[in-house]
Amino acid sequence: MAVNRRYVSPRRQEQARLTRQAILEAAAKLFVDPGYAATPLTAIAAEAGVAIQTVYAVFGNKRQLLSDLVDVTLAGDDERVAMQNRSFVTDIRGLTGLRPRLARFARHLAEVHARQARVMLALAGAATADADASAIWRKNLEERRHGMLMFAADLAETGEVRIDQEQAADVLWLAQDVRNYDWLVLQRGWSTEQFERWFVESVAAALT
Repeated sequence: MAVNRRYVSPRRQEQARLTRQAILEAAAKLFVDPGYAATPLTAIAAEAGVAIQTVYAVFGNKRQLLSDLVDVTLAGDDERVAMQNRSFVTDIRGLTGLRPRLARFARHLAEVHARQARVMLALAGAATADADASAIWRKNLEERRHGMLMFAADLAETGEVRIDQEQAADVLWLAQDVRNYDWLVLQRGWSTEQFERWFVESVAAALT
């Protein structure tokens, strides 16, 4: 019996990827200024150069668009790869010693903040007045807390951490907050290298 297989055009897949990327880029711009609450999906569609129906077809609604934007901005791509399976995690686990592991994470953190700071700060602001933004912000906080628990366990393997895992995760969670990067780098003009050194030395001192 013949089996009908759905043909998926590589060209169509690429066009869909580019359309999704254009919408995300438009959202990243407009959710920062004029802001999430002040930006209707029609404005995002116009900025992206697509029909409003396309925005709905790709994301469904404004909340999902914001959620996907946060995820993509954090990861740096649209690939469905869990954070614990990312290459920087493998790099960290391959290093010996507390400071080398912190230094590798600090480099990753600076890269993430460089692309996500304005979006995340806009999300934090929107969360104070919008229920959808608040839910996504809380979800992000919980995911970061979980990630820092995992990182604290990796650091404990060095034998250099003198506080328990919960406290270590608290220290890491606080130090990696995007508002630290905003104040030190974007507001005060620190270099990326200075920020990374601050992170390593501050966290190492608190953990040991």
